Amino acid sequence: MRLRIGKKGKWVILLPAFVMTFLPAMAQQTKANVPSSTEQPSKAKQPIAGVDNSRVDAKNYVIGENDVLDIDVWKEKEISRTIPVRPDGKISLPLIGEIQASGMTPLQLQDDIAQKLKAFLANPEVTVIVSDPRSQHFNIVGEVAKPGAYPLSQSTTVLDAISMAGGFRDFAKETKIYVLRAMPGGSQARLPFNYKDVIKGKKPENNVVLKPGDTIVVP
Repeated sequence: MRLRIGKKGKWVILLPAFVMTFLPAMAQQTKANVPSSTEQPSKAKQPIAGVDNSRVDAKNYVIGENDVLDIDVWKEKEISRTIPVRPDGKISLPLIGEIQASGMTPLQLQDDIAQKLKAFLANPEVTVIVSDPRSQHFNIVGEVAKPGAYPLSQSTTVLDAISMAGGFRDFAKETKIYVLRAMPGGSQARLPFNYKDVIKGKKPENNVVLKPGDTIVVP
């Protein structure tokens, strides 16, 4: 590297030829390594897996044993909690003790809790959410993409269930589907479901609303 005085009395730096050769490449590499202000990291573009956005119908869902409830009492953190329903259908809360939860809807339960809390709090505001509906579910087995157990968090028909399970596999017998339903006395009913008929508007009565414990069989 050499220095010399230019025409206007300014110092000029003269770099060796090999340095001048590598400068453009270095600049190009630096530019490539600097992320654009609008570019997001690749990790941020990946979808979040395992998130379930389904909501329990607070008006119609009937709470059962093993359901997990989120109970929030406004401005009362010591009472608010996440709690499972016991096998006897009850839960326990501070101040009010045991309270029946099984057989009630979330709206009914929150009203009942609020009513009991009025003996201790002024105008209690209570919210009950079924965060994990374990008591009511149906099963779907056979030639579907995602066989398994699914929660009955809201009114669900056979068509809804097939959609939830990701649809049929290649060799599914769409006209031979049936629902197994437990009946009083321990017997089991077999309800036929012809997918091709139902989607054409035929036999809509076969697209039944599922009940807890139903099993859909897709041969």
